[in-house]
Amino acid sequence: MRKTLKIIGIVFAALILLALGAAWLANEPLPEGKTGAAADELARKMQRSVNVEAWNNTRFVRWSFPGGHDYVWDRQAGLVQVKWGANEVLLRTNGPGGKAWQNEQLLKGEAARALIQEAWAYFCNDSFWLNAPAKVFDPGTQRALVDLEGGEKALLVTYESGGVTPGDAYLWHLSADGKPERYEMWVSIIPIGGLNATWENWTSLSTGAQIATAHNLGIYEMELTNVKGGNTLDQIGLERYPFEALGVRQ
Repeated sequence: MRKTLKIIGIVFAALILLALGAAWLANEPLPEGKTGAAADELARKMQRSVNVEAWNNTRFVRWSFPGGHDYVWDRQAGLVQVKWGANEVLLRTNGPGGKAWQNEQLLKGEAARALIQEAWAYFCNDSFWLNAPAKVFDPGTQRALVDLEGGEKALLVTYESGGVTPGDAYLWHLSADGKPERYEMWVSIIPIGGLNATWENWTSLSTGAQIATAHNLGIYEMELTNVKGGNTLDQIGLERYPFEALGVRQ
């Protein structure tokens, strides 16, 4: 029995070492780029390709993110309804603050604050995957042009502040018309630098904004579902404004 356990332990340790070795081999250093007008123009070209002007004029967005996170976002009012499991949070995005329920019971004090903070972290991550191209000129961002082999250019966007993981960086690879095809990531929650994620299965919101609903990370495929956007509630499949509990009217 002891001999069997010892063998299992050796095999397990070997697998861990192989995984660490593979991660080390796959890890890529963050590339250097040149900031300035050319980088900003490539960023604007990317935004034009996804019709960021239409996105900026989209009031309501609704979508579901893997893991059971369901969202209704009033972008004009800065309010988000976040639901997952038995939890519901009405979140003010400029705080964050709001109200939280668990099993339909209103929470108070530290329990409410903890759930609101959890919803805020989910929203920061999940809304980034919803439309990261719209965020390349957010406050605290830096854009740089990176030269690739073959003379192609890529856009490196670094988030020096904001969100919940400042310091993250993304290298966007674009088609000839500026449409995002994939990016490489250097982010704090992933130990491997340069992990690829595709941007595909594009859909148009009713306002004309373009959203990628699928991302292939190689080891994991992510799909956003029930993606809708518009300037009226019926365009996102709702009849009732979900933020009245905050004392807000449509």
